[in-house]
Amino acid sequence: MRETITFPNTNNPTITLSAFISFPDGFDAQKTYPVIVVTHPGGGVKQQTAGVYAENLAKAGFISIATDASYQGESTGEPRQLENPYIRTEDISAVIDYLSTQPYVDLNRIGAMGICAGGGYSINAAINDKRIKAVATVSAVNIGAMLRYGWLGDQDVKNATPFLEAGAQARTAEAAGGEVVTFPLAPCHKEDTPYVDLQEAWEYYHTARAEFPTSPGFGTTRSLTQIVTYDAFNMAETFLTQPLLVIAGSVAQSLWMSEDLMQRAGSPDKQLYLVEGSNHMKLYDIPEYVNEAVEQLIAFFRKHLSA
Repeated sequence: MRETITFPNTNNPTITLSAFISFPDGFDAQKTYPVIVVTHPGGGVKQQTAGVYAENLAKAGFISIATDASYQGESTGEPRQLENPYIRTEDISAVIDYLSTQPYVDLNRIGAMGICAGGGYSINAAINDKRIKAVATVSAVNIGAMLRYGWLGDQDVKNATPFLEAGAQARTAEAAGGEVVTFPLAPCHKEDTPYVDLQEAWEYYHTARAEFPTSPGFGTTRSLTQIVTYDAFNMAETFLTQPLLVIAGSVAQSLWMSEDLMQRAGSPDKQLYLVEGSNHMKLYDIPEYVNEAVEQLIAFFRKHLSA
């Protein structure tokens, strides 16, 4: 059973968050359940891969909630498509604030997971918010590191300086009354990128495969002034102590970010699981790869969110 709900964002009560909340079969509101907060990729919405994973987790007996980020999807906030990573991280804690008011939620059994940049945001939230008892990622992206070092992780960090300059120029133009300036979070055309993973990101977001009206595939350029210096894994060595499951495709060009997370995480219980033959994007929606990832997630959360 899935419901669409809205609730105020406790970090900014002028913003209303829109979410899918899914309940397991036989749900009894008089009982308490483990719950998993699922966070969508940068530029994504709850109707896409986050919703796919949330539905699968609900079928396994968890309550799951997939929420559109502030300023995105069916959540409110202006300017539209703001991708401020600090706000994205805080959104996860705001969702937990909401869940903490629901009598059917067991506050000692809250998990979090995210896909792509949503994975990075979930890690950052777990570092900061110890209400999260276990955390997992699928095709994890540390969005700041991606811009600093490039999709393959092999670029000189100084190459990111133009992003900062573009973000600053956009803010100045908008402050003067200009139109909101945007940049692509996924390639607008397949030929825009040489990277196989990102060519498939174009297909995912801009063709019938998974395109959705509230997911235009771009962000506000002003966001670059926050993203470039953001580190989703900041102080993970010390403060990421919860059990951790990192799932990535064995041939994903983004695998280096999952490996970096594994190296940096202070979690005494941590595991990297590689889905053989999958790249970054196939873990979003291709059944044979998603099903394998879901199997690992279910086992992980059952182990660590047991009564």
